[in-house]
Amino acid sequence: MRFKVILNWIMCLSLFFCLSAEPTYAASGKTVKVKVTFVSAELQENNHVGNEWYTGLKVNGSEIGEGTGKTFTLKPNVSLKVEAIAEEQDKIPDTGSDTMTIKASSIKKTADKSLSVTVTENRGRYSGNTATWKFVVKVQKQ
Repeated sequence: MRFKVILNWIMCLSLFFCLSAEPTYAASGKTVKVKVTFVSAELQENNHVGNEWYTGLKVNGSEIGEGTGKTFTLKPNVSLKVEAIAEEQDKIPDTGSDTMTIKASSIKKTADKSLSVTVTENRGRYSGNTATWKFVVKVQKQ
């Protein structure tokens, strides 16, 4: 008699764990579509660093041009790596960058994110001076 009671408890617990784990397995197959748009790169301050610039944005390794966007299909536990790059264009370029990560599951609606990139002059009489760029990125769940 006691054996049957123990066996029933074990079966009930097994059934409970199987049913409670099912939603977790079902959710792991879902994906989230996230659109990232490179809104703008604006020079905020330039203390004699340079006049000709390259600005770029990379999201998970893919380059996105200013004013354009790209849609990424991700699992909810995966993060987007957003990297902003500013480079002064001369014989010996000065480069700066900033990065942020955004977990796909944390995106609830459209949001503007900004990155601040500082470029430091590395040679000449203005060595040590800086230029600061503000990059604006729009992230939206599709």
